Amino acid sequence: MPSQDTRNLLQSAVPTAAVGAIVAAVSAVVAGGKGAIGAVVGTLVVIAFMGLGLFVLQRTAKSLPQLFQAMGLMLYVAQLLLLLIFVGLFKDTTLFNPKAFAIGLVVATVAWMASQARAHMKAKILYVDPDSYSDSEKKDKPEKSGSSS
Repeated sequence: MPSQDTRNLLQSAVPTAAVGAIVAAVSAVVAGGKGAIGAVVGTLVVIAFMGLGLFVLQRTAKSLPQLFQAMGLMLYVAQLLLLLIFVGLFKDTTLFNPKAFAIGLVVATVAWMASQARAHMKAKILYVDPDSYSDSEKKDKPEKSGSSS
């Protein structure tokens, strides 16, 4: 069975790739082959950026849980700025259709965030560590000594 980190990544990457394939198909019809290439490149950029961000965020949560919320906010701002920079860098490219690229980026980003929110809502996350609770419960209860007759 895959680890929780792998499941989180797959629950976001697979729907994003599926939405990206739909955007690529629509772009191919509307803008031709270069449109499809632009949408695919946009989707792959989002999956790479967001996947790397999810990896970094999960490592931060394990090693420095007190920084998790601040790191998450900083990470999402940085990802959105990098995506904006990518749109700016490739706005005049002839390798693919820049509008299809931008639409692929936006739609894939929304799909990633929606699927990540859905995965988080469906996850069974314990808010109490059962092992530490049972250990402290054992410490609080006095040991029985002698016979119980």
